[in-house]
Amino acid sequence: MQQPFPLYALKWLLLTIAVSAQSITDSVSFGQRHPIAADGGSIPGWQAFDENHQIQILSDRIILTPPVPGNARGAIWSDNTIAQADWTAELEFRASGQDQGTGNLNIWFTKEKGEIGTNSVYTVEKYDGLALVIDQYGSTGGKVRGFLNDGSQNFKAHTSLESLAFGHCDYAYRNLGRPSKISISNHNGLTVSVDDRECFRTDHVSLPAGYHFGITAATADNPDSFEINKFVVSSSSGAPPPPQQQPQTSSWSSPPPLQRLDRLQLSPDKPAEQIKGSDPQFADLHNRLQETNHAIERLFAEFDNVNARLQQQHAEMLNSLSHTGSRSGAQTPGSSDAAISDLRNKIEGIERTVQQIQKDVEGRDYKQHISELQLSLDSLRGGITEHLPETMTRLIRSSAPRMGMFVFVVVAVQIMLAGAYIVYKRRRDRMPKKYL
Repeated sequence: MQQPFPLYALKWLLLTIAVSAQSITDSVSFGQRHPIAADGGSIPGWQAFDENHQIQILSDRIILTPPVPGNARGAIWSDNTIAQADWTAELEFRASGQDQGTGNLNIWFTKEKGEIGTNSVYTVEKYDGLALVIDQYGSTGGKVRGFLNDGSQNFKAHTSLESLAFGHCDYAYRNLGRPSKISISNHNGLTVSVDDRECFRTDHVSLPAGYHFGITAATADNPDSFEINKFVVSSSSGAPPPPQQQPQTSSWSSPPPLQRLDRLQLSPDKPAEQIKGSDPQFADLHNRLQETNHAIERLFAEFDNVNARLQQQHAEMLNSLSHTGSRSGAQTPGSSDAAISDLRNKIEGIERTVQQIQKDVEGRDYKQHISELQLSLDSLRGGITEHLPETMTRLIRSSAPRMGMFVFVVVAVQIMLAGAYIVYKRRRDRMPKKYL
């Protein structure tokens, strides 16, 4: 059932308040201020690892893999873990290269960083945590996929790795000419967003605190260059408390229904230099907090009034439909609800069927079909080998008058070859022999 508009707007208001209360965790972040490396050679709180090249740490970006050479790997891992269970991580990166360039970027949130190092999700064996992969899987131009592991799965030895992804979306990330933004939110579930648009979400995953963040990149013969502009982790000390009913004996009286919110009387802004002393500062802060509280109460009053009107209109609409149905012999509201529920069930069944077909297509093993095709080819080849001599004999016999010259030429060539071999044999036997 769709939520009423006031409750929906209230949830978004509380979410906005919670997001505004978040603070950046500097111990596992970089790029929020420049230069990234204070000494020009290392990232505070992070370690860099590379293979077949050297990672370049510049003032405004980190080049994990260069345009040349290929088959390079680069990784950065945080020294510190995050202590909060609710957090949001934002990564800004750029990927550029040739038209046929290849490579992958991996974002890790794992218990142990040493068991991963510079590996990608395709070459790592076992790990405990989350892996987010950005690559060109499936020839779609780009895809973002999420993988979870509790240390029991060996990803490197797995024959169908794509079947382990719990969420994915298409995203063309190469050669955009601007930074791409990937956001991971671990709050009441796990949400992954791409360029401020939701990629996938699940309410069944909750990542624990005390894990390390890491970013790795790997390229092939035609490499892509992966540049990291910033990685910022923000967390909140606590969630906003739920709204409570104010006592009716409050000194402030409720405003008339549907009062315009732009008519709120707020205190004018004052420069900080004009407020001197602790008592005036406290009084100013008290007045502004009280005005904010009154504004929130007015907002809740507006929501309650709108909700009541919507409920009344909904009841009147149902009553009108009931009278119309009884006059025209149509179905009752109960039967209409049953029909809507049946239609919803059918649509959900179709969605499940489509998802099952997609999983079968993505995770099916075609080895059996290839084996059957090989058996068919072997059978066809055996039939040709078995029946070809008889067919050739029948053709030669049926075409004897026309094949006489051909047979004569073949026999003559064989005789000439035999004579040449006999002459060669005799000459070789007459040659003096050398003994060692």
